[in-house]
Amino acid sequence: MPPQLSPKRLSRALGLTDLAWDDNGALIWRETRGGEGILVVQPADGQARRDLNAEYASGGGVGYGGGDFGVGRGLVYFVERKSKRIYRQPLEGGPPRPLTPAFGAAASPTPSPDGETLLFVHTYEGRDSLSLVDAQGQNWPRKLVQGDDFYMQPCWSPDGKRIAWIAWNHPQMPWDGTVLGIGDWVNGELVNIRQVAGGREIAVFQPQFSPDGRFLAYVSDESGWWQIYLHDLERSGSSERRQLTRAEAEHGAPAWIQGLRTYGFGPRGEWIYFIRNREARAALWRVHVESGAEERLSLPDEYTWLEQIAVHPREDVVALIASGGATPRRIITFDVRNGITRIVARSEAEDLPPETYSLPETLSWQGHDGGQVHGLFYAPRENALGATLPPLVVLVHGGPTGQRGASFYSNVQFFTTRGYAVLQVNYRGSTGYGRAYRDALKGQWGVYDVEDSVSGARYLAETGRVDGGKMVIMGGSAGGFTVLKTLEDYPGVFKAGVCLYGVANQFTLVMDTHKFETHYSDLLLGRLPEAAAIYRERSPLFFADKIRDPLIVFQGEDDKVVPRAQSDAIVEALRRNGVPHEYHLYPGEGHGFRKPETLEHFYRTVERFLQEYVLYR
Repeated sequence: MPPQLSPKRLSRALGLTDLAWDDNGALIWRETRGGEGILVVQPADGQARRDLNAEYASGGGVGYGGGDFGVGRGLVYFVERKSKRIYRQPLEGGPPRPLTPAFGAAASPTPSPDGETLLFVHTYEGRDSLSLVDAQGQNWPRKLVQGDDFYMQPCWSPDGKRIAWIAWNHPQMPWDGTVLGIGDWVNGELVNIRQVAGGREIAVFQPQFSPDGRFLAYVSDESGWWQIYLHDLERSGSSERRQLTRAEAEHGAPAWIQGLRTYGFGPRGEWIYFIRNREARAALWRVHVESGAEERLSLPDEYTWLEQIAVHPREDVVALIASGGATPRRIITFDVRNGITRIVARSEAEDLPPETYSLPETLSWQGHDGGQVHGLFYAPRENALGATLPPLVVLVHGGPTGQRGASFYSNVQFFTTRGYAVLQVNYRGSTGYGRAYRDALKGQWGVYDVEDSVSGARYLAETGRVDGGKMVIMGGSAGGFTVLKTLEDYPGVFKAGVCLYGVANQFTLVMDTHKFETHYSDLLLGRLPEAAAIYRERSPLFFADKIRDPLIVFQGEDDKVVPRAQSDAIVEALRRNGVPHEYHLYPGEGHGFRKPETLEHFYRTVERFLQEYVLYR
């Protein structure tokens, strides 16, 4: 029998969240250890890697975070997690020092090519802006672009004469409609500001200038898929814009956080290296800028999911966060010239044999109304429970605009090594399958996510792959909402539910959540007060008396996205109605659990709960 993934092992894994090259070829990446973001430097000369400093943790402070650091000319600029100030620190050593004052919060520090000016996204008292400060921190920062509700992904042209960025406004989310702005940087002022792509119904993403400054690349979903485009800054009219990629696949990602990247120019600008996401599997490709010819690059087969691509500034070497069904997250480099892949950092000890893990199987089935639904199925490696058919855990992702790809998921392997099968549902509304599939959830939140989770579970039971009498549904945030709504609408399908910081009351959610998602429900449910009846219908709290199946609820005390009051209310209803339940509240945790002691307790508690209410009943 293969070993089980223990709660302690899961609590000790590192997070690998971002990486970047400095001009001299040093590689910098961010690890999360016990919930703290630590920057690590691998010098260009091959000397031993080291933590950037021992005192300050990094953590972007805009929205859900991201955009934690930027690099250039031997310096790292990072957002300090607690104060949300930007600090500057030499890569070669020495203490960090603050550049911005301690008010508001910052993200995506982006140094100018000459190293004199730092561009960044700033938020204060509910107002966001694109701001800048001198790279020595001698002067007070100033707002450069303002007026839109949100900004992300600022970048400089190589000669420092242009700046580009992404902006959008309520009620749009960044995957619904954004604009690509560009302006000329002249004598310390931004002039000739114009919009070159995007709109209210077109989502654009990740502007980047070519090394010679002629092209401005970006990703747009105007064709129905996120594709890479080039804007020729030396031409005008119909010839100034060209679509590079054309496959029915995704070449962008929903910008839940700052600083996401799915492509990058090669050092001489003749190639763009990019990640292609098709059928929940990612691969590394490149496209020739002039001819449009594409080529898939041969990474080892174990890497079926890729993130945060970064291209070396002088060599055809690509760095990525890579993982696979049986391969925990790593930072790797791929040398295009000789095809050699090197492992730079690992998130885990990797002391378990590969056969410990279950591999994802791409799965599609028909929803209740006949529409096609997608997901990933994991059969347990061995019959660890001695049953004819394995029990099933249906995992529902958050968002709800999200996706589960063929990455390494420790929570999946926690269950499969214990004999459970797992279905990760990419219900209608998920990303990764084109804009039409993603938009299908508009007005249908609490319908398609619920129906698709139920139909996926029933499909596996009807085809004899799982025990239909021992199925569990589990999810967090929007996925937790789906858990609650499913137990209400389809009692008895699942023997139990596991809800992490789930939405129980749609009315109070829109009043209490953070700025980023204040109007998210306008698109998912409708605008208030006109849609009040729908908000009530899709609020599990008002129909909690329909829940009969055992339920365990987990919540962070400091959650600003789905506040504690949401879980408090549903748990009180469960208690009042006599439903078997447990409630676990974690001090110091927010939206998502990060402390090792929290994670260890969570997994031990879930295992015991499922043994009591699913396996042995």
